[in-house]
Amino acid sequence: MSLLLMPKATAVWLVENTTLTFIQIGDFCKLHELEVQAIADGEVAVGIVGLDPVTNGQLTKEEIERCEADPMERLKIAKSDIPQPVARQKGPRYTPVSKRADKPDAIAWMLKNQPDLTDAQISRLIGTTKPTINAVRDRTHWNSSNLQPRSPVEVGLCTHQELHDAVVLAVKKAAKKRPKDEDAAETESAPEPAMLDPIPEPAAAEPDASADPVENAESFFKPTEAPAEEEEAPEPTIADIWPSDKTESV
Repeated sequence: MSLLLMPKATAVWLVENTTLTFIQIGDFCKLHELEVQAIADGEVAVGIVGLDPVTNGQLTKEEIERCEADPMERLKIAKSDIPQPVARQKGPRYTPVSKRADKPDAIAWMLKNQPDLTDAQISRLIGTTKPTINAVRDRTHWNSSNLQPRSPVEVGLCTHQELHDAVVLAVKKAAKKRPKDEDAAETESAPEPAMLDPIPEPAAAEPDASADPVENAESFFKPTEAPAEEEEAPEPTIADIWPSDKTESV
């Protein structure tokens, strides 16, 4: 839908040259009824020359006559065959000449208060260049001594919503990169693990010194089979103890 060109000037012309009601004129020009009434009383838009919407192709005489006959009707803007300008999607943002001197102040504010913003985001927000951003950051700008950090929203270089969206996007990107950087730093700073001494094997259980040493010795050499019973030696006889005389003589 095409927009009305110079709404106040158009309202002045309609008030002076038609019998349309204030409500009809206000609805067509996107003005309040009381503001149209103030224009008619000469309190508002003093000195503004009326703009004929019929000559500009925004209204037709038939449309005006139709609404004059019925106060309940509303004016409808005429369709124009002239191609409408297309909003630019790429390229640097246009900044009025009166606000270009405020760019360094806005750059200083964003570098100080929004460190997560990249140079590309700052360039898109306020329509500046990366060399200017680096000059403000390094304090090599020709006017560095007089810079006063001010919000780009305050000086009118961007809207609050644009700044909010850019900051949110920058914070999300920084949050994704931060864990990787921290892990890499921890890996570099962590000392190499020292070689641990081998765990000594458990020594064989030594026999208890307080116990009977014989029993301890026998415990290391347990026979697998029961030993055979030894034959009892015959009891010595008297002859063995007291040999006879014959034996001595021999």
